[in-house]
Amino acid sequence: MAHKHGHGKERHSSVVCRRNLKDRTAEAIQFANTEDKQEFSKYPTKAGRRSLSRSISQSSTDSYSSAASYTDSSDDETSPRDKAQVNTQGSSDFCVKNIKQAEFGRREIEIAEQDMSALISLRKRAQGEKPLAGAKIVGCTHITAQTAVLIETLVALGAQCRWTACNIYSTQNEVAAALAETGVPVFAWKGESEDDFWWCIDRCVNREGWQANMILDDGGDLTHWVYKKYPSVFKKVRGIVEESVTGVHRLYQLSKAGKLCVPAMNVNDSVTKQKFDNLYCCRESILDGLKRTTDIMFGGKQVVVCGYGEVGKGCCTALKALGAIVCITEIDPICALQACMDGFRVVKLSEVIRQMDVVITCTGNKNVVTREQLDRMKNGCIVCNMGHSNTEIDVASLRSPELTWERVRSQVDHIIWPDGKRVVLLAEGRLLNLSCSTVPTFVLSITATTQALAVIELFNAPEGRYKQDVYLLPKKMDEYVASLHLPNFDAHLTELSDEQAKYMGLNKNGPFKPNYYRY
Repeated sequence: MAHKHGHGKERHSSVVCRRNLKDRTAEAIQFANTEDKQEFSKYPTKAGRRSLSRSISQSSTDSYSSAASYTDSSDDETSPRDKAQVNTQGSSDFCVKNIKQAEFGRREIEIAEQDMSALISLRKRAQGEKPLAGAKIVGCTHITAQTAVLIETLVALGAQCRWTACNIYSTQNEVAAALAETGVPVFAWKGESEDDFWWCIDRCVNREGWQANMILDDGGDLTHWVYKKYPSVFKKVRGIVEESVTGVHRLYQLSKAGKLCVPAMNVNDSVTKQKFDNLYCCRESILDGLKRTTDIMFGGKQVVVCGYGEVGKGCCTALKALGAIVCITEIDPICALQACMDGFRVVKLSEVIRQMDVVITCTGNKNVVTREQLDRMKNGCIVCNMGHSNTEIDVASLRSPELTWERVRSQVDHIIWPDGKRVVLLAEGRLLNLSCSTVPTFVLSITATTQALAVIELFNAPEGRYKQDVYLLPKKMDEYVASLHLPNFDAHLTELSDEQAKYMGLNKNGPFKPNYYRY
């Protein structure tokens, strides 16, 4: 009986608990409904929306910020240009957000080194010879943990370096601090203004008692600045190494006009840059950047990718794999035919713009997406750029009185039309992956190793080997960069026999393809 009575008490107790829970739930729902009515009975005012967006942005900075864990954590809004900072060596020849973040930056660099074994291997092999002794390199690239490994490799090989950022949003503040702490003069921080950007470049170049003899550029802004502002320095430079489509295009323009008075190395069109950084890197980082900023579900989304070069191919492959319905715009019939054969519809942007959920540019051109096309986009359309330059989307036309800008997250703006339509603009039209997320370290190791070899080649080349023109990296060097990265995959190359090498007319040690070969 006691046993039964016990069960009866339990049943009675559970009924009471369920009733109490039901009552409490009903009260909570009633309370919530009352709160909702009070909170959302009116459409938020413009000021209210801005306040809300600020609070969302602040909370999401911690969760959705890009590469730098500590980059956005500082509440100090003072411009680094107005701060007096000194590293532990007593030097003030730098300008970063906060030199005290150097320890965090050092950890980021050490993590990057683990997946950049080829570049570290090159550093160890060549640092005894110091092939860059006497080199004074001024550099303008993204300042991330991966590029820090490149910069420290150049220093280990004997070079003196001064560095600035090629993008106002991609700098990892703690990494810049770590470089400055080791004695590398760095002038960069995340969120620079346009004026800050050019000021930083000038501080890199214009240093009393120090004159650059090598330029390592990404985008051509540094090269352009030295050419325009310091022509005497430009004429004495031994060589320029450029890694972007935009920068290479500008070099070819100078060469065609007869104004390029130094040899330049086109790293962008080297196989190891084109196929790995441009294709495989963007295949992964496009998804990372879009997910971090918008939480978008790709399945069934209508996406248009403007440009089907290596970057476009990488983006389209990734988007298609996740179920997006992808179409392409192209000016080149060969790339357009490739897109068709890969199963993509080739269209004009004006034909499909009203239906698109996502618009991605990766052409290297300007005004690829115009204001007229932005006006015709549907509510909620996401617009972003995967090209180097911020000229592809006509962002300037969006800064007009009739449109409202709302910052909802770090690097995410809602542009609101008078009728209430919103377009989601990422990174203000600048490079999405490095502004809003990270890129795979391993791929950057390939590019950085290529850049390092190009600098070594140009700096040590005997007089007369390179004239005042733009050159591709020698095929042998491309193959060497690739071979340095094969051990990561435990890959084993097949070797030609003497008979096979003779039959093919090849050296057993390479190069294995002619310069005109397209991989």
